[in-house]
Amino acid sequence: MAKEVEGFKFEQRHGKERVRVARVWKNNQGHHFVVEWRVSISLLSDCLNSYLRDDNSDIVATDTMKNTVYAKAKECSEILSVEDFAILLAKHFTSFYKQVTTAIVKIVEKPWERVNVDGQPHEHGFKLGSEKHTAEAIVQKSGALQLTSGIEGLSLLKTTKSGFEGFIRDKYTVLPETRERMLATEVTALWRYSYESLYSIPQKPLYFTEKYLDVKKVIVDTFFGHPKEGVYSPSVQSTLYQMAKATLNRFPDVASIQLKMPNIHFIPVNLSNKDGPIVKFDDDVYLPTDEPHGSIEASLSRILSKM
Repeated sequence: MAKEVEGFKFEQRHGKERVRVARVWKNNQGHHFVVEWRVSISLLSDCLNSYLRDDNSDIVATDTMKNTVYAKAKECSEILSVEDFAILLAKHFTSFYKQVTTAIVKIVEKPWERVNVDGQPHEHGFKLGSEKHTAEAIVQKSGALQLTSGIEGLSLLKTTKSGFEGFIRDKYTVLPETRERMLATEVTALWRYSYESLYSIPQKPLYFTEKYLDVKKVIVDTFFGHPKEGVYSPSVQSTLYQMAKATLNRFPDVASIQLKMPNIHFIPVNLSNKDGPIVKFDDDVYLPTDEPHGSIEASLSRILSKM
């Protein structure tokens, strides 16, 4: 919140970025579970004296924030979701330090996945997957909560059932219209939950991990459609909207969703010389390129949502 200082409007916050922590849980049967998190912390606090009077007595040191991440990870004796860990950290900073009014904790989870060897899940072997699970918890001293989950780097591609027609044409337009093209994108999704306080969130273990997997499945299934027939996409915009709408229709506790879907181009290859075509494209050979790419993004919220 801005304050008036010496005739100026002044806002400040401080924190620690990119704190990397891995946590391994082991049960009595030798079964291991691992997470790797990149944690960013930002505190809104009453420490004006450090800016104005060279008095640091109200500052929570950023090194302390870093150490708190490791200490709290150690205290978590049971497996927990990235959302629950973000809430735990934010709740600690707002309740432990009287100067802190709001804590913002953002976490990106690296996608370590259990490997299978000879058809069996390995007890302690993992491989790195692709898309990342993200979470942000904003907790106020009063217990008010804003909780957002997300996906980064979800790469999707279909080789047919996509087109683009009827767009504006002018003297700079050379793109041909088509009802047959490849559609590829790398989805970034953020969805905000409707829970507004620490006391209203579900207490079911790994609830948000399960919800993350469910939301991701709805997004992917909507993009591709039926495994045999698929679903036609008249534009990235149309597909994005259908994915967002399906998410809100499926999950009542999701208040809003924001999707960013770059149109990663696969350009048809035609080879020709002065005598004519050498190789004629037949929906089969493409030049993949991600620069430049189209940028399409939108958000969809319930009418009462605050996003």
